[in-house]
Amino acid sequence: QVQLVESGGGLVPAGESLRLSCAASGVIFRIIAMGWYRQAPGKQRELVATITSGGRGNYADSVKGRFTISRDNAKSTVYLQMDSLKPEDTAVYYCNYAGDYLLDWGQGTQVTVSS
Repeated sequence: QVQLVESGGGLVPAGESLRLSCAASGVIFRIIAMGWYRQAPGKQRELVATITSGGRGNYADSVKGRFTISRDNAKSTVYLQMDSLKPEDTAVYYCNYAGDYLLDWGQGTQVTVSS
């Protein structure tokens, strides 16, 4: 059974940084493209960033230049480094596969950015 566990969220003032982690189990992690998603209150879940099995990242325009996605295949973990955070980045952040097939969503990790 595949399991994804997100962590690293918190409450930070605008301009600060956070690093999110997503630990995967039950999957051959190194061959899977992964993504970070977020859902703000009253809004639909959106794709924030993806990373290929080879480590190439791709970003939503809203976070480009501020967020960096990375992965450690030895630890079966994908990260999201979030710098220069803005209040509009406030959301629950989730990891999942990148692509059309998605796993059931986990609990995510809350990120709150104060102005």
